[in-house]
Amino acid sequence: MWAICNPKADGDLKPCAALGRTLSRLSQPTILTILAASDEPLHGYVIVQRAAASPMFGGTKPDATGVYRTLKQMEENGLVTSQWETPRAGPAKRAFSLTTEGRDTLRRWIDSLACYAATIGELREEAAQALGIETPEVPVCGG
Repeated sequence: MWAICNPKADGDLKPCAALGRTLSRLSQPTILTILAASDEPLHGYVIVQRAAASPMFGGTKPDATGVYRTLKQMEENGLVTSQWETPRAGPAKRAFSLTTEGRDTLRRWIDSLACYAATIGELREEAAQALGIETPEVPVCGG
């Protein structure tokens, strides 16, 4: 459903200019979820690809620099660990894994996201009331 207001091209943003392209603060739970679902450490490139396929990004590839920056901050906060892999051919790559603290943080995000959803639902109701309209069941960007 988020993909409705997550345009694929900058030109599609005009009707939703005030909405922005993504909710960047939700990158962390997206990355934590991707790592929690994996049985093995993941390279940043793989995390970016899986994030693009997640509901948060709706098929739009997130900014890789932002993902790596978030991963670095998450590592500094003890949510993930990384190790360098040096294959025989090609460049060295960093692989990321979730820590116990990262799992605990993701568990807290589950509750936080539910609170966000409830608050956003209430805000939608209030906004529709303020306009004197029924709250649309399906969001229509620019509609």
